[in-house]
Amino acid sequence: MSSTAASTLTSEDSILASSSNSYDNIHPGLSHHDALAILEQSLDSLDSASDYYMAAAHLVNFPGDKTEEALLRLIDNSSGEQAVNLARRKAVEVLGRLGVQRAIPSIGRCLRSNDHYLVENAAWALLQLNCQDVELHQAMLPLLNDPGQSRRVLIQALVGLEVHAALPVLQSLQDEANPGVRGAALAGVAQLSGDGSRLQELEDHLTLPNQMDRQSAIQDLIDCRATYLLPSILKAPVSPVFRLRALRTLWPGQDKEHAGIDLLTCLDSLMWDQPEGLVLAHCYDTEPTILFLFDEFFGTDFSRCYLALSTLKHRPAEELWPVFWKRWQEDAYNDYGAHYFFIQLLGSVDIWPSAATPVIEALLLEAMNSKRPQFGKSRAAACLALNKHFPDIWCKSVRQLLSSDFTPSWELRYAALIGLDSIDVGNNHEIIQLLQNAFAVQDPDIFVDRRRQLLISENRV
Repeated sequence: MSSTAASTLTSEDSILASSSNSYDNIHPGLSHHDALAILEQSLDSLDSASDYYMAAAHLVNFPGDKTEEALLRLIDNSSGEQAVNLARRKAVEVLGRLGVQRAIPSIGRCLRSNDHYLVENAAWALLQLNCQDVELHQAMLPLLNDPGQSRRVLIQALVGLEVHAALPVLQSLQDEANPGVRGAALAGVAQLSGDGSRLQELEDHLTLPNQMDRQSAIQDLIDCRATYLLPSILKAPVSPVFRLRALRTLWPGQDKEHAGIDLLTCLDSLMWDQPEGLVLAHCYDTEPTILFLFDEFFGTDFSRCYLALSTLKHRPAEELWPVFWKRWQEDAYNDYGAHYFFIQLLGSVDIWPSAATPVIEALLLEAMNSKRPQFGKSRAAACLALNKHFPDIWCKSVRQLLSSDFTPSWELRYAALIGLDSIDVGNNHEIIQLLQNAFAVQDPDIFVDRRRQLLISENRV
């Protein structure tokens, strides 16, 4: 599963990037001066046509006047070259992320562009900048009637900016054929008018055949704060990134229970992330082969991936391992989508062939300790799998896993606490002392700390 086009702001990569800075500095050897120099070169003198885009993206790491001026010049470059068009889109996005208010007029002019991706990014950036320019609001309104535009992002921008003049158009779009547009309109009407009578329709979007529609539905429900639909959101067959984000965003304050569900039970389930807890959007008409099922892990639709995982975990481990190892070595080790499901499979099978265990141990340790942000989902899954198959090895890592200083990922710290539930502490004084020290320190993440408090209340030490 690779990244989608640079213009798309609703992919998993974009959500990860917006919640973390880990994706920003992907060219650490590129200095501020070098990035600015690239944007000053002519297109035919560049080493690669993508250099403009790379430089514009990298400037997010260097807020300040020089960065702003370079990006503004780039936005005003209307040469029409594709390399320039791509870079202009990124420049608009970066200026929005940096909160550059003086960029609003230049970004607003992009709304008149024939490049609908540039229009999309401009609308998104104006929302980030909380643009209150009524003329720009009025410029966005007629674009809602153009099916060639990214109407979903335009709706989100207008609603986020509280442009009530958009309400009549949004009401008409509640019956639009395109699910993404329809869902955004349903959420938008509820936000602008307070009438949420049709929000229940969004629940059906959570199991639509197209994954992007399912992901969009979750965002729509987040936007309109539909907390009562959390149980359905948590069963949607999408990446756990989206479900975790919905839970963290929508869960009401200090409540232990909400909408008939228990917070820690939901979090535990999300960390284990087993297909039995989801409502899958697909099924098999015939019995698939093992090779086919492994191939499904490389697809972009998580519903199909979960269905393959659900099927594979019941096949004989002796038949699974040769295919697993072959596909891992070929490409799964470096495909962040497939990587996650391969690691999940390792934890889902109870007993692997003894000859495979040294390799599995090494794979799980590597995955758990990986620092590459695109493999973040795999870290918690690897932690739980290592705890299941190699508890003694796992225990050697638990000190660092429980420390927010060594383990910034709250998901990984939470998974470590789940793992402690299955460890027989017994009379191991070293482990007892370690846990007592760990439990004496409050975790900075509220969800992790609640899990810590649960273990204390259960007298785990």
